[in-house]
Amino acid sequence: QVQLVESGGGLVQTGGSLRLSCAASGRTVSSLNMAWFRQAPGKEREFIGTINWSGYTDYADFVKGRFTISRENSKNTMYLQMKSLDSEDTAVYYCAARGGGIVRTARGYDYWGQGTQVTVSS
Repeated sequence: QVQLVESGGGLVQTGGSLRLSCAASGRTVSSLNMAWFRQAPGKEREFIGTINWSGYTDYADFVKGRFTISRENSKNTMYLQMKSLDSEDTAVYYCAARGGGIVRTARGYDYWGQGTQVTVSS
């Protein structure tokens, strides 16, 4: 199985930037499709974007160029670069992984991290 650990969350002011990391163990990152989700209080878990073994990415429409997903397969690490953050981005951010093809639904992912809190203040 795969263990995922997110890091890099915290408090950031409106308009600021933040980079989240997801470290994977148990299997190599290159063998998995990985994704970022987020969940705000009282809302469903929301797809942000995903990346496959070759670096192909697929983003939700709301991202609009503000977020960038990348991965370093040799280090078993995936990143989420965020800029122009707004209060609407306040949520717990989760790393997820799966085998097979790219999907956008949370139920399609087999492995999850514990999440890291991102709070954007006005």
